[in-house]
Amino acid sequence: MNALSHARNAYSASATPIRTAGKLEYEAVARITRKLQSAVKLGRPGFGALVEALHDNKRLWTIFAIDVADSNNELPSELRANLFYLAEFTNYHTSKVLARQATAQPLIEINMSILRGLSKGVA
Repeated sequence: MNALSHARNAYSASATPIRTAGKLEYEAVARITRKLQSAVKLGRPGFGALVEALHDNKRLWTIFAIDVADSNNELPSELRANLFYLAEFTNYHTSKVLARQATAQPLIEINMSILRGLSKGVA
């Protein structure tokens, strides 16, 4: 299963996030995704903005990884594993983007998939 497939499945119908926590997660992912998108649109001159957005995204995914690795996390184990994998992929791919060996588009797509899933649980 590739990273995008993991993202699509990460917040499936079986995920039941707490409304308040889900809303906070949604807002954080949306804000960082907008920063990534804006930086990408700037192209080469916006590399500094991209570095900042990548740093924020990596921090967010590190928080997600720590959360799903916690034995007290109540998400289903498969969902937790998928999210942990996405955090690892995000970390790896961010390094490639920073080295200018890849684009940020896969990171944006992963975040957009997470937003779609979270939107099902956010009112």
